[in-house]
Amino acid sequence: QVQLVESGGGLVQAGGSLRLSCAASGRTFSRYVMGWFRQAPGKEREFVAGIRWRDDRTYYTDSVKGRFTISRDNAKNTVYLQMNSLKPEDTAVYYCAAKSGDIIATSQYKNWGQGTQVTVSS
Repeated sequence: QVQLVESGGGLVQAGGSLRLSCAASGRTFSRYVMGWFRQAPGKEREFVAGIRWRDDRTYYTDSVKGRFTISRDNAKNTVYLQMNSLKPEDTAVYYCAAKSGDIIATSQYKNWGQGTQVTVSS
């Protein structure tokens, strides 16, 4: 059973940085895609970034391109989301997610973490 545990959220001023971590366990992830989603109050959950474990192919939603970077650490079975130049509109609960297969930018992820709050003050 896949387990995902996020950490690294918090409160930061606009223009600042945070790094989210997602520790994954319960499976060999070599054929998985890992993603980060977020949900702001009153809004639907949206895809933020994803990475394909086998070849490091990444994909980002337009609003975070150039500011966020997704990466993985094989030895630690951990996926990271480095968030720079944060804006108040990045405020949301961020979720780590996992799925098998090749498609990255999709809402059809099967496994989810509990979420971590990111708050960006203006």
